[in-house]
Amino acid sequence: MAVFYRLSQVTAPKAKGYGKWYPRAVITQTVDTDALAEIMQRNCTVKKSDIVAVITELIETMQDQLQDSKRVKLNGFGSFKIGISGEGANKVDEFSAGKNIKDLHVLFQPEVKKDGNGQRQKTFITGCTVQEAPKNEGKTSKPADNGGSNSGNGGSGSSGSSVTPSDEPDYDQPSGD
Repeated sequence: MAVFYRLSQVTAPKAKGYGKWYPRAVITQTVDTDALAEIMQRNCTVKKSDIVAVITELIETMQDQLQDSKRVKLNGFGSFKIGISGEGANKVDEFSAGKNIKDLHVLFQPEVKKDGNGQRQKTFITGCTVQEAPKNEGKTSKPADNGGSNSGNGGSGSSGSSVTPSDEPDYDQPSGD
């Protein structure tokens, strides 16, 4: 197993890193709750229906706790919290939540542990390898989002593609931005 990547050139003239090539992770498939539960059922004695029920309740409980201004930490996994984006007010008495708060979003921080050398390792990345995604010379269009089983290779026909960050939602943003 490896995380696939494609090279992608930043083509927006005003973007930081304009003209440079960056690796972007290629998503090959989406694994939903039912698929995870199916895999988990094969690895333990709990039934798929029980796993789905627990995950469903976890999501509802996390939503309640996050909306009560709490951080939710799943041991061995990471922490979730609500973040706020907004515009600044010139003076305290000019601030209005309705006017200055623009967006709420969920932030996730993977759990971090120290390895034997004292280096910090994020959960899910420890031992991870990367490799260039296989080329698909005949395909020239972007992958369709058909619920999960798309090829996810971007269909560039070469190891590099020229895109703007919003062109291909199945790719991570370049790390140099």
